[in-house]
Amino acid sequence: YEGHGATSVSPEILARYAPPALPDDVSRQIQALLDVRAPAGGVLGPGGKALYFTWTITGTRQVFRLDGPMRFPQQLTGGEDPTVVQEVTPDGAHLVLSRDRKGEENPGLYLQDAKGGPLLPIQHKPGVQTQLQLVTDDGRHIYYRANDIKKDAYAIYRYDIASKQRELVFDREGIWRAVDVAADGRLLLARDVGSNMSEFYEWAPAAKAGAPAGEPTPLFGQGEREDYRALYGAAPGEVLVLTPRLGEHRRLYSWKAGKLAPITPEIPFDVSAFSIDRAKKRILYTVNERGYTRLRALDARTHREVKLPALPAADHVVPVATTRDGRYTTLLLETSKAPATSHVLDWATGKLTQWHAPSMPEMAPDAFAAATLESYPARDGTQIPMFVRRPATCERPCPVIVHFHGGPESQIKAGFSARAQIFVDAGFVFVEPNVRGSDGYGKTWLHADDGAKRLDIITDIEDAAKFVRATFGHEGRPPKVGIFGGSYGGYSALLGMTMFAGAYDAGAAVVGMSNLVTFLQNTAPYRRILRISEYGDPEKDREALLKLSPITYLDRVKAPLLIIQGVTDPRVPAGESVQIQRALEARKIPSELILFPDEGHGAQKRDNQVLQYGHLVRFFRTHLGGR
Repeated sequence: YEGHGATSVSPEILARYAPPALPDDVSRQIQALLDVRAPAGGVLGPGGKALYFTWTITGTRQVFRLDGPMRFPQQLTGGEDPTVVQEVTPDGAHLVLSRDRKGEENPGLYLQDAKGGPLLPIQHKPGVQTQLQLVTDDGRHIYYRANDIKKDAYAIYRYDIASKQRELVFDREGIWRAVDVAADGRLLLARDVGSNMSEFYEWAPAAKAGAPAGEPTPLFGQGEREDYRALYGAAPGEVLVLTPRLGEHRRLYSWKAGKLAPITPEIPFDVSAFSIDRAKKRILYTVNERGYTRLRALDARTHREVKLPALPAADHVVPVATTRDGRYTTLLLETSKAPATSHVLDWATGKLTQWHAPSMPEMAPDAFAAATLESYPARDGTQIPMFVRRPATCERPCPVIVHFHGGPESQIKAGFSARAQIFVDAGFVFVEPNVRGSDGYGKTWLHADDGAKRLDIITDIEDAAKFVRATFGHEGRPPKVGIFGGSYGGYSALLGMTMFAGAYDAGAAVVGMSNLVTFLQNTAPYRRILRISEYGDPEKDREALLKLSPITYLDRVKAPLLIIQGVTDPRVPAGESVQIQRALEARKIPSELILFPDEGHGAQKRDNQVLQYGHLVRFFRTHLGGR
């Protein structure tokens, strides 16, 4: 096959693998659980008086406004195209929105009056990613980046809100981002050179349109291929830097004149993220403690710890955004029993106010299975962490589904999961490992699967099945075991069914890569350089990539497969799913392929999510049991 996107799949293929209708009982069960949801995040307007957030209550992500805690929200955007609020201008007059079409991941950028009304396009071009970078503190300009000059490089533009004019201010080879702006207009730039590998620069745009600007000044990361994340600090010349460079785990540092000084304690966990308000009052950072998110705060000028007010018990406490004056912060609090809810912390009074409640129609508070943190041994003795959710009762060996996350540099965490509950309610034990290569456990674990090293640890997939069969049985009877995942997890599922044939009794892969060579050749150009650093070069490392490709081992397949794919996916082209399905059919191996013509890297629309999860449940019930 060749290419990606809607034009890469013929009408005949689309018709042949169109999503079948679901039995009514399966559809009803899935719809009921997908009704359990909550708005995502939220950005506060000036003074903390209005909260703007994204919600899927209409079936696709749309933007809503809330004029006070627990009030009825006003819907600001609509239609079938998913829309996300990204920023409020400093005067509170406008929202900056991102809107995509059919999962293409080529979003456009728009302005909207904060009270509602039509959307004004800043830029939305077919086949182009237009992404917000920042809004200046004076409210005059929006910086955004786009790959409209070259598909594998990002130029940076400055948009004047008053005149509605844009200008190209930065155009260089590479994957560039504008991550922060100083009071005098200097930009902090990042150039991504690989997966979790960035170089940082400082650059002063020309004061007037058309005037020449100098070259960016290197700060740190040049030639290192290291993980850096950075923002301007409170002190003159200070940059706050999150990196694992000087240790095993990510830690937050103050960078001045080329020197890094730690400002967070040395702990055996990653600092997962950080932020600093525009008033430079506080630094907020989160710590990833074995899949649970803990919030911490520092004084931005002294770097001393700031005591947080008492917060409700939660698996995750995540800061979303802080008003520009530093007074109010939106926090997401999530437990295993309910979706995340938005709270607003008033730093002046220490008061935490809940702004909305989750939607849980016809659900008891104890209806959801909590994840327990467990582990299994890999063949070399390494303990692999996993979260496990179990049905309330198993009178016989409950069938088990082992779900692998995407990324691959991602992580399964504790907390609420409607996806997991769908399978638990269907009678399955749901197991989610964080195999080597996952984020959140230090850089040695994270990079254990880079390039050809993946061959040494990919056996974690098979070892999970062996452990589950040996220990999850009932009265001496081992359970049936299925494998499932999306994106890199879909690739893991395909490997589990091919390279490790016999380990699993059935497998389902959603947007999974079947051939790493063709995947790297056909993924979107702006992604290719980042993926090559993770998997290898399709020319130089062809032999190793083929050894790691599920399609190489099709002759070993012993159990049925379900493959699900979005046609417009720019990350994992639809050809990856079509080619392995055709090969399975040629070998008369039981398999199914479902193509969603209006979805990309996973189902986003409500109706398609019902179909996707419904067919997953139907497939696993057929081949594993369940209820």
